[in-house]
Amino acid sequence: MEYSFLKFLCLLGAVGLFLYGMKVMSEGLQKAAGDRLRGILSAMTKNRFTGTLTGCAITALIQSSSASTVMVVSFVNAGLMTLSQSMAVIMGANVGTTFTAWIIALFGFKMDIAAVTLPLIGLAVILLFTNKSKAKSLGEFLIGFSFLFMGLSMISDNVPDLQSNPEMFAVLKNYASMGIPSILIFALVGLVVTMVIQSSAATFAITLIMCSKGWITFDLACALVLGSNIGTTITPILASLSGNTAAKRTAMGHLLFNLLGTIWCLCIFVPFADFNAWLTEAIGQGDPTQLYRYVTNLEITDPDTYNHLFDNSLPQGHEALVNILKMQTSVSFGLSIFHTTFNLVNLSIMIWFTNLYVKIVERLVPAKKHGEDEEFSLKFISRGLLNASELNIAQAEKEMALYAERVGRMMDIAQDLIHTKDRSEEFTKLFSRLEKYEDISDRMELEIAHYLNRCAEGRLSNEGKLHIAAMLNIISEIESIADCCMGVGKILERKQQSNVSFNDEIYHNIDTMYVYVKDAMKLMISQLQNVENVGERRLIDSYNKEREINNMRNVLRSTNVENINNKHYEYQAGIYYMDIVGDLEKTGDYIINVVDTIRDQFRHVKA
Repeated sequence: MEYSFLKFLCLLGAVGLFLYGMKVMSEGLQKAAGDRLRGILSAMTKNRFTGTLTGCAITALIQSSSASTVMVVSFVNAGLMTLSQSMAVIMGANVGTTFTAWIIALFGFKMDIAAVTLPLIGLAVILLFTNKSKAKSLGEFLIGFSFLFMGLSMISDNVPDLQSNPEMFAVLKNYASMGIPSILIFALVGLVVTMVIQSSAATFAITLIMCSKGWITFDLACALVLGSNIGTTITPILASLSGNTAAKRTAMGHLLFNLLGTIWCLCIFVPFADFNAWLTEAIGQGDPTQLYRYVTNLEITDPDTYNHLFDNSLPQGHEALVNILKMQTSVSFGLSIFHTTFNLVNLSIMIWFTNLYVKIVERLVPAKKHGEDEEFSLKFISRGLLNASELNIAQAEKEMALYAERVGRMMDIAQDLIHTKDRSEEFTKLFSRLEKYEDISDRMELEIAHYLNRCAEGRLSNEGKLHIAAMLNIISEIESIADCCMGVGKILERKQQSNVSFNDEIYHNIDTMYVYVKDAMKLMISQLQNVENVGERRLIDSYNKEREINNMRNVLRSTNVENINNKHYEYQAGIYYMDIVGDLEKTGDYIINVVDTIRDQFRHVKA
């Protein structure tokens, strides 16, 4: 029986179903955890040990070390954690990724997958139609769980076997009995396969099936798993390409950690693999090396049974089939123990060299030359993959605060422009700079909004959805503040064209108005920098500042008529003067709109 192209497509579909199931299961858990998942982030900043535990927990939760490491890269890019803290989280992520392997080991060969998954999907669909959001999230988790094991079962059914298609594995078979070179070759195969499918968990599943069918020995399966540890670093490396220097260093640190760990393991590979085989047997799960010997011996001593074994024609309860099922469980436990032991030993060694890692990656990825202008690129939002929408919200909050800071600079430029001589070269430069900032403001609003919309497409808790809606409203208000700053520049341009001059009294009053508005802007920015923990005192200060702005506008409007009547300045000068004052008062309104949104939509408000 030849291995058809349709069978190959079925294999790709099975791997796809496995990966999709892992994604849906991950998102269901994220949505159920909701805002508490983002709260875990604070634990990362304490010390290397809590960082390691956090990395382990998050990776176990979202079922992918690549995904969690991409998040870490994004957080470093966003300034949410330091490079040193990220190293500890990455180390923990490598241990957390073994969680998927244990799920497969515990359930993958101990039950009839088809008999369990369909009833689970039936239960999940019922939960999806309930009114409770947590029940819906649990339903999504169960569907993902079912798809994961349906994919695993289908991979087993559609992977080509040596008996029917020897040419498919002829190349690898020729290198399977070369000793140490074979281990290196299979480690390289694991690396390449994982780079292509970007999931060490999927590579583990495929390796488990190849080993459990007796195609490769236990030690070569361990080599494949070892290689996948390096291959899994490709995703965060790709994600870091659009990030800053710190993000690239974090991705390099992940690669370095896994590479050095693989090197020391290869140096003692044979005794280490034997130790894990012994450990598997010691805990009562049998000898994982026995399966390959049993299948090989069966091929020699009983070729008829061997042939029927691989075309699935052996009757249920056949002695050979029962023996192989027991040994498959042993192999799955053996590989899970190898994967876990390797990562635990690697972690226990490497965690003490965190600071050395930081120095090495700083040397490998040097900082950009001083003065290189990154001023107007997004700093806290990665243009790479989104992996956990709840956690991505924290990056958007940081970018939103930076956006407000940049618009605050426009206020300074506009005030400087007021005091710049008309028709001077300096006026032209400042006006052009103000226009440039306005253009940047428009682009930043669109990019942040686009990012938030992408976050909203993921699995979010109700609170996460409210936060995204609030942030979309806030960035719109910040962009309106930028429009007001540009509006001052356009008023001054019209004033210049009309040959109108301001006297010292007008300049003084405008500067006084600017003092109030800038104070309000600073208060707003400080709140955005820690938007979920705004104190009641700061909210009250913002409302008091808004009243001061309105009172000042009313006073200046009243005295403007008197000043014109008393010939303090020309009527047309008073018009432009009041236009600027009105523009500043509108700026205060947009600022207080942001404060209102913070007060109403972000629930973590402290007295």
